[in-house]
Amino acid sequence: MSYQLSDLVQLMACLRDPEHGCPWDRSQTYQSIVPFTLEEAYEVSDVIERGAFDELRGELGDLLFQVIFYSRLAEEDGRFTLNDVIEAIVSKLLERHPHVFPDATFESFGENSGASVQTIKQTWEAKKADTMKYFKINKTRDQLIFICLLLHD
Repeated sequence: MSYQLSDLVQLMACLRDPEHGCPWDRSQTYQSIVPFTLEEAYEVSDVIERGAFDELRGELGDLLFQVIFYSRLAEEDGRFTLNDVIEAIVSKLLERHPHVFPDATFESFGENSGASVQTIKQTWEAKKADTMKYFKINKTRDQLIFICLLLHD
């Protein structure tokens, strides 16, 4: 059998079903699954660092499941859906790649500017910095999490 993204979304809906779902999955919150998300991200990194690419597919699946889980929680809360998550990342990447999509649309693909890697990186960093100024980022917390992930084992 060949499963698709829609099957994973359906599986998550079944696991969270109030009547017939899994009690453990139904009891989870955004906060309670954060440690699992960090663990799965670490495991992806670990597999790559070890060059164990035969394990990468499974670890990426575990990480993808975390995205599906958060999206399901958000959908249940009426915040957003998985499709909204996809819309947001596609829009962001179209905008951050003006050298590939000059008008930030798929239709403008192929009308590239031939920009250098250095110019591309500068554009990316400028756009990211512009976006990030609206978010409060606790760098100390992020750094501590990163150190914990590095020391994990």
